Amino acid sequence: MQLNVNGERREVDVDDDAPLMWVLREKLGLTSVKFGCGVGVCGACTVHIDGVAQRSCTTPLSAVAASSVVTLEGLPGSAGMQPGQLHPVQTAWIEQRVPQCGYCQPGMIMAVSALLKQTPQPTDAQVNEAITNLCRCGTYPRVRRAIQSLSRS
Repeated sequence: MQLNVNGERREVDVDDDAPLMWVLREKLGLTSVKFGCGVGVCGACTVHIDGVAQRSCTTPLSAVAASSVVTLEGLPGSAGMQPGQLHPVQTAWIEQRVPQCGYCQPGMIMAVSALLKQTPQPTDAQVNEAITNLCRCGTYPRVRRAIQSLSRS
C-alpha cells in the first residue's frame, strides 16, 4: 500500500488492518510516534491525518490510504518551513520548558499544533476539549503557558 507521509509517497507491505502507529514506527522509522496505551486514550501516538489530530494506535492503515499523514518529524515542513527549522509549537515548548521525560510530548505537540491551526486563539474550554493527551510527569501548566504564548502572537 502507498501512503502520503510527511509529504512523501511511501510504500509499505503490511496488512490493511495494521495500526497506523506501528507502520509509522516500525516500517517507516518515524519514532516520534509513541506507543502508550494502544486504545487511543493517552495521545502519545497522535499524528495529523489530513490536518486533524488523531490517535494512530487505533487507526487502521486502510483508513489513511488516500490521506495525508504528518508526524512530528514532518510538522515544520507541513507548515511551509525550511528543513531544520522548528515549528512555532516546538519553539514554545522549548521556551516554556515543557518536557520532563518527554515521552508524551510529540503527541502533545501534534495535538496543540492542530488546535492552534484551527483555532488560533483558543479559550481555556477549547484547550480542555481539544488537548486530552496524558502526561505522567504533569507538565500541564507549562503546556498551557506554551499554548497561551502562541495564541497571543
